[in-house]
Amino acid sequence: MPGEDAPGRARPTVAWRLGPRPWRAGGTVGRARRPVAWRLVHRLGRAAERAGAITADTPAGREFAAFGPGSVIGFPTAALYGQRWIEIGAGTLIAPQVSLSAGMLPGQDLGDQSVLRIGDRCVIGRGSHIVAHYSIVIGDDVFTGPYVYVTDQNHGYTDPDVPIGRQWPSNIAVSIGAGSWLGAGVTVLPGACIGRNVVVAAGSVVRGQVPDRCVIAGVPAKVIREYVTGNGWSRPLPASKDHG
Repeated sequence: MPGEDAPGRARPTVAWRLGPRPWRAGGTVGRARRPVAWRLVHRLGRAAERAGAITADTPAGREFAAFGPGSVIGFPTAALYGQRWIEIGAGTLIAPQVSLSAGMLPGQDLGDQSVLRIGDRCVIGRGSHIVAHYSIVIGDDVFTGPYVYVTDQNHGYTDPDVPIGRQWPSNIAVSIGAGSWLGAGVTVLPGACIGRNVVVAAGSVVRGQVPDRCVIAGVPAKVIREYVTGNGWSRPLPASKDHG
């Protein structure tokens, strides 16, 4: 009858006949091989990061309008297009998974001038997005935390009967002054003009004019500290306007 080799004798199960399976993850051989596999995967990952990095002397680096010596874009990148209209200074580090784009879509002709300029010795944090259509200028020695978003374009919403994404957008130039620091998750909106040596607190949303040598925070961002010659860093006077 089924399951028996002979009357009264049960057929051995497949597991009994094959015995233990040491190649499984929980088996002896599996446990022994796991550290080897782990090291191999991580070595390959580090090798891919080194090989995939974009520098001035790589084919991808030569696609940019300018790519300074000593600068690196980490691998893997996120969206990367419009390189013909993007300039990167010298000694700048752009972390992996950063999006740099010029224009609405790959292949768009933006004219003769660069629309995105990143200065010397900058650091752009992992996962950040810098989306330029008209003009974004980032000065020298600007550092950002991860997941910062900078754009010079707003969606239009003039016609209430047309989907927002189908209305013509508006572009306003953005500038970030030399020596500034943008914390994690900062959003810089079209028209923002951030001064020199400004600290932007994590999670802030920035628009409008921001003076030199101050600390701003909030949604919209406001000046919470400012440097006054002779007095040092202090809270702004009550009459100071917000910068949202």
